Amino acid sequence: MWPVHLRMAELWEINKRRELTNEELTELRHCLEANANLAFKLAKLKNMSLMASMINDTEWNHEICAEIQKIADQMII
Repeated sequence: MWPVHLRMAELWEINKRRELTNEELTELRHCLEANANLAFKLAKLKNMSLMASMINDTEWNHEICAEIQKIADQMII
């Protein structure tokens, strides 16, 4: 799990008990933006991997998969 996800979970739990402060809301928006950016980056890479496999470009597909793996490795605590 990415530290951004941990912080979003923490803010979610805080919000169950009370309203978030303006600072916390800003932080939550930053976390959501970072999460969305990562999700779109991974979706793009997966689509590119599909394209690479469709045109039988193994070298390109390996490069893309290496990028996906690098992101996955960063997500593990």
